[in-house]
Amino acid sequence: MSSESHERILPAGELHEFVVRLWRCAGSAEAEARLIADHLVSANLAGHDSHGVGMIPTYIRSIAGGHLQINQHARLTKDAGAVLTFDGQKAFGQVAAREAIDAGIERAQRLGLAAVGLHNSHHIGRIGFWAEACARAGLVSFHFVNVTGDPMVAPFGGSDRRFGTNPFCAIFPRPGRAPLLLDFATSAIAFGKTRVAWHKGVPVQDNALIDAAGQATNDPAVMHEAPYGSLLPFGLHKGYALAAMCEILGGALSGGRTTYTETLQTSHDAIFNCMTTIILDPQAFDAPQMQAEAEAFVEWVKASPQSGDAAIQVPGEWEESNRRRRERNGIAIDRSSWNEILNAALEAGVPADELARYR
Repeated sequence: MSSESHERILPAGELHEFVVRLWRCAGSAEAEARLIADHLVSANLAGHDSHGVGMIPTYIRSIAGGHLQINQHARLTKDAGAVLTFDGQKAFGQVAAREAIDAGIERAQRLGLAAVGLHNSHHIGRIGFWAEACARAGLVSFHFVNVTGDPMVAPFGGSDRRFGTNPFCAIFPRPGRAPLLLDFATSAIAFGKTRVAWHKGVPVQDNALIDAAGQATNDPAVMHEAPYGSLLPFGLHKGYALAAMCEILGGALSGGRTTYTETLQTSHDAIFNCMTTIILDPQAFDAPQMQAEAEAFVEWVKASPQSGDAAIQVPGEWEESNRRRRERNGIAIDRSSWNEILNAALEAGVPADELARYR
């Protein structure tokens, strides 16, 4: 690759080992470093670059600011049988959420259902990753998430930021097939997608942003340079209402906090999530035709005459398509983002001579 290239393209395996090395140098235990790398590279493979390795500089700054705690774990604060509550203790979300979700999977397999509350965890990343863990165990799951004290999204009818991007996620396993996966921020676009666009120097879609004066804009810089603007909720009042419910169900119900004056974070690098997850064993239902009914619906939907060149997809197919292509062709990272990652790796303690081959 020439030095003038606008992208760095790395095979997924090489990128994974680079990320493991970075976090080992930063002080993470081997297991923690691999959990973080698993999650971040998986997000890039799925096409969600906003939640992939581009998060590394933010995490390094969060550690330096005393927010994110290396080698910390989730702590079980209440076991009510089918309901478990965990304090993430400011651990890497890739660790705390893994521990909470694994406990919920075990409980749902034993009881037929489980609810898991996780609060006070650092950024738990792409929520679909946790749903996919449930689906691999043959389980259905629903996830409500908030971003405590880091407002970025304006309410419907409002003109400034009042709550986070508050993702919602649901998954339905399909034996022998990729699961049906719904995973999205309740903002029109994820904050991380504005970061990617800002680094690339390209505008974002219409109806996604307003500037500091509350006026519509396509310039992603309003999310990264003062005076700051706001993201908008998707779907007007509908996305706003779902975001509000994620704030309450993800934040308050999990034992965590919601966003208001007293909980505002002083740094955008301190990303703390709360998540309430419902996990169900579909075999516990009296639904012997469940899979047949699901497949009949999928077939029916896909039989609709196409209105354009793009094939009709069901939830989760976009990610599966990206995964196949990027596993084959490698993961492309824009040059500005890659330089930030290399600088973060140097700060983490990776020797400069090791990084030289990546420049």
